[in-house]
Amino acid sequence: MPDLDQLVWASQAAHMPIRIPSQCHEVIEQQRGVIARWQASSCALDLSAIDALLRQGRWHTLYRGVYATYQGNSPRTSLLWAAVRRCGPEAALSHFTAAELDRITDDPSEVIHVTVPRDRRVLISAPEFSSGLPRIALHRSSRISSARHPARTPPRTRIEEIVLDLTDLAQGFDLAFSWLSAACARRLVTPEQIRAAAARRARLRWRAAVLGALEEISAGVFSNLERHYLRDVERPHRLPEAKRQARMKRGTGSAYLDNLYAEFTLAVELDGLAAHPAEARWDDIHRDNYFASSGIVTLRYNWADVTTRPCQVAAEIAMALRQRGWTGTLRRCRACPQAPCR
Repeated sequence: MPDLDQLVWASQAAHMPIRIPSQCHEVIEQQRGVIARWQASSCALDLSAIDALLRQGRWHTLYRGVYATYQGNSPRTSLLWAAVRRCGPEAALSHFTAAELDRITDDPSEVIHVTVPRDRRVLISAPEFSSGLPRIALHRSSRISSARHPARTPPRTRIEEIVLDLTDLAQGFDLAFSWLSAACARRLVTPEQIRAAAARRARLRWRAAVLGALEEISAGVFSNLERHYLRDVERPHRLPEAKRQARMKRGTGSAYLDNLYAEFTLAVELDGLAAHPAEARWDDIHRDNYFASSGIVTLRYNWADVTTRPCQVAAEIAMALRQRGWTGTLRRCRACPQAPCR
């Protein structure tokens, strides 16, 4: 797929000269070689010039009324510009597509998501995608003018709005939490910014759960496994409160411990498959050994331990804590009403 520098601009082609105004060149360059018909008047481009360039094959149509001013395949960014310009001047890339652009996710969206004002009439027909172009998924919002980022290009919604939009679409709250935590863990947005955006929405799916999750993320809970540990192991069994994502000096660098009971020199590490792949096992062992030499004992648990055996996990941690000076009492949780956790 060619870079922008490799694209062949119409104004440089060896055909009958057609004047392209300088302000039009600026728009085309900013939009990665793409221009919409509705933009012609604002950049002093005559519509007849567009039609002539299309007839000569020097430009070609991407989506209806949106043109590529180069030859060859379209780079990804050019397609995103084309999709958002297809939907009008107030449109913004949103949802999974905006998440791709702002690195909330590493996976490109197969469908290009665009949000337009609720009262904006936009009709997109299936034949527009027959040439292999990505399909456009249209969303409508009465808040798009405030949700749209004031400066980033291509036009897109703000990161806190992206996260809440994806939370609304999630099939379950574990997935919703993943969107909230991913954006915060990557330092793209803060829990406070998401909380403020949530307050501006009259309707928000799982509002109470979202606000509770943001409190947990503020405390350093960045994965569903860590969240289940907090909610199913530590809190219901009245274990002492650990410090989350505790930063520790390791030689000349630093390491982070998922849960550190500093007073009792005990760490609890949670090994999710994504966060702790098999090839990283030796790194974990070497880190545990290093901190053991400093007096910190590490207990490790995986997803199945925390989600299906939380009482046994709590009992093991309580035993280790008592050996190191904890005088608290392990509480029987609601998950096992027939017998106390032990």
